[in-house]
Amino acid sequence: MNPHLSPWHRKETRFRRLHFLAMALLLALLLAACREPPSTAGSCGLNLPAGSDDHAAIAAVINAEGQLVVAQEIDALMALWSESGYVADAKHTPEQIDDDRFWRGSDAIRHRYVRTVFPGAPAAVIPSDLIVQIDGARAEVSATTHIGDEVATAGDRWVLIKARGCWVIESLTYNLEPATP
Repeated sequence: MNPHLSPWHRKETRFRRLHFLAMALLLALLLAACREPPSTAGSCGLNLPAGSDDHAAIAAVINAEGQLVVAQEIDALMALWSESGYVADAKHTPEQIDDDRFWRGSDAIRHRYVRTVFPGAPAAVIPSDLIVQIDGARAEVSATTHIGDEVATAGDRWVLIKARGCWVIESLTYNLEPATP
């Protein structure tokens, strides 16, 4: 401080410094509050090893979906899905889309899990033979799924999207394998 300033000017200078520090602290708090919270959706809600690539994150989401179906953990299961997601039953006629049954949006998907999937109480849902094709922030995955004794060879198609750095399920189409006579 300048010793030649009057006591009044010294108080004014101190007040300005305190005012500046208070405003800087307030701005820092506001910026921290406005920052987007870390996502708990999709692959970001899963405990992936450090340095996992997109393929590993996508496989983890699909595996988690099967495990959460068996555990019947609906909230964690729904966190894997995008809000605008859908499930489609291709009814073993992959070339004939007009006979497909759809569950569109998170409410319908939740209802399908709770009313249709969970009552069957599968003891294990194991996706295998994942074929992953990534195109930017979109991935298409075909998979063979084992539900109990039932095996759907390449009968499932998943579409995942990368939102806020996390892979989430956009759609699942199942029963893609043609019906056997």
